[in-house]
Amino acid sequence: MFSGMSRRGASAAIGAALYGLATRAARRLPRDMSLTSAATLATLARTGPRRITDLAAAEGVTQPAMTALVRVLEESGLVERRGDASDKRVTRVCLTEAGASYVRMRRQAGVDAFERLIGGLTHDEVDALVAALPALKHLEELETRDRDGSKR
Repeated sequence: MFSGMSRRGASAAIGAALYGLATRAARRLPRDMSLTSAATLATLARTGPRRITDLAAAEGVTQPAMTALVRVLEESGLVERRGDASDKRVTRVCLTEAGASYVRMRRQAGVDAFERLIGGLTHDEVDALVAALPALKHLEELETRDRDGSKR
């Protein structure tokens, strides 16, 4: 079932390949902001408005560091702070249209880079990747759940 590998061996080999691709993909992205800034924007795009303390926990930084990061993103016009309608003491950080556009542009740059690389694969290799798409999407869902659950 795993081409002569144990499940653990297959998991390790797949993990190594995915990790290698992820780190190379991160290096190919535009370097116009820090990875933490870009990750914060992506988190806001995925989850919607968040409190600074929640963003800090999600991105693994201190609350003062996230406050400074949000200030820079706000000055750049990528996020804005809004009061919470249900609790006037709470302020939430929201993506602006410019921030949402930046996240879409960055994501598309990553897609385009992989599309160019996939263009160099054989038909059989592309077929194998297409067959793996459901598992890759499920892996993405598991990673999101794991990340969101481990930061609480």
